[in-house]
Amino acid sequence: MTPDGEADLRASGPETPQTRVVVGLGNPGPRYDETRHNVGWWVLDRFAHDHGFESFERRGRRLETAGEVGERTIVLVKPHTYMNRSGLALAALGKMAGFDAGRDLLVVTDDANLDVGRVRFRPGGGAGGHKGLRSVTDVLGTRDYARLRVGVGVMPAGSDLSDWVLSAMPVEDEDVVVGLLPELSEAVAVWAEEGIEKAMNRFNR
Repeated sequence: MTPDGEADLRASGPETPQTRVVVGLGNPGPRYDETRHNVGWWVLDRFAHDHGFESFERRGRRLETAGEVGERTIVLVKPHTYMNRSGLALAALGKMAGFDAGRDLLVVTDDANLDVGRVRFRPGGGAGGHKGLRSVTDVLGTRDYARLRVGVGVMPAGSDLSDWVLSAMPVEDEDVVVGLLPELSEAVAVWAEEGIEKAMNRFNR
């Protein structure tokens, strides 16, 4: 444990350049499971299922599981904080020997500026109004980490952003995103094995 009671990510797997960390942003609790803001968790759940990972377990401020995919150790992390405090779950990343956020970290998140089903890998950048990304950036002290943004529908003019992302998608929109999950799971694997440029070229649309 770290001094603040946070379980140390270094215990999750080998401290080598072969380790990759994938963080899915979302809010804890059943009331949020089907909301737009939890699409990042959907992607991690699908990836864990596809690769036979063990169930997520609570470790301090996060839920975590890990496994081997090809030659990589993949650590999947769901911050167990509310969205605007997501970065607190990742404070231990800086203590992982050899960890390089630009190479080793992918954050998967919803995007209310993209139409439903649009996919955008990016190697870094601003938060774009997303409080979870802002928290991650603040804690890590860098904007240079990969993101996988999944479109959940552009917020209608005059709507409140919090209300929009904390509401469930219409069934037809949810079906589009759920139908994408196998491809998004593959996209995460490509990022881990081949890097952000290959993932951008293959999956951005």
